[in-house]
Amino acid sequence: MAMRLEVRDLALGYAGTSVGTDVSFSLDGGEVLCLLGPNGGGKTTLFKTVLRLLAPQRGRVLVDGESIADWPRLRLARVFGYVPQAQLGVFPFTVSEVVLMGRTAHIGPFTTPSRRDRAVADDMLALLGIAHLAARPYTEISGGERQLTLIARALAQQPAILVMDEPTASLDFGNQVRVLSEVERLAHRGIAVMLSTHDPDHAFLCAHRVALLHHGRLARLGAPGEVITGDSLREVYGVEVQVLEMVRPDGRTAHVCAPALGMGR
Repeated sequence: MAMRLEVRDLALGYAGTSVGTDVSFSLDGGEVLCLLGPNGGGKTTLFKTVLRLLAPQRGRVLVDGESIADWPRLRLARVFGYVPQAQLGVFPFTVSEVVLMGRTAHIGPFTTPSRRDRAVADDMLALLGIAHLAARPYTEISGGERQLTLIARALAQQPAILVMDEPTASLDFGNQVRVLSEVERLAHRGIAVMLSTHDPDHAFLCAHRVALLHHGRLARLGAPGEVITGDSLREVYGVEVQVLEMVRPDGRTAHVCAPALGMGR
């Protein structure tokens, strides 16, 4: 079922430290919202606040008009999926076991995973091209493979809203394209997807809207072509960039960012 996420006048941070303020946006089912911004700009903190891993300092997070402030954890887990930045892990669970953990929200207490739960996990492994890693310990695979495993785990959860913190980090070019293609497919299935990236070209490829986060505030919010411009990238990143238009192999128009080397502040 498609769901609508709303963030209203959110102030975020940690105890005694403010990271961001006056953050407001909405995200509909079937839409991809991409967060751009420099390191330390508050993207991960915003994600954790939306997911209620951190308490907001002010403001509200709503799903279909209802505040999630008092939702039990199980209800949150059945609505939100989260792909954190790749983690090394401590215990040598197999890749298959890590992905199967995504079914926890659908399994009752003291209940073992069903045949369907295992089938969903296997489907996600195959979808992301890592079925051959199923029996490998998660702690012994590469950083890119760990990232794909975490994405598969989140997809096995079958969320209505998927939050992805730099999902293409540590991935080679081919796997970056596969992940962005899957983001597009998820949106077509009605899932609301919010992701962050350091590559503006990725936002052009898969996002319906872009939020440019700078100094903890939304500097710009809108369609990729409106937000990602030479002026906005100069303002936020301090580099000279020209945004070029080209035709992709699939026939669709695309935009790419061409930076000038040696001209940043």
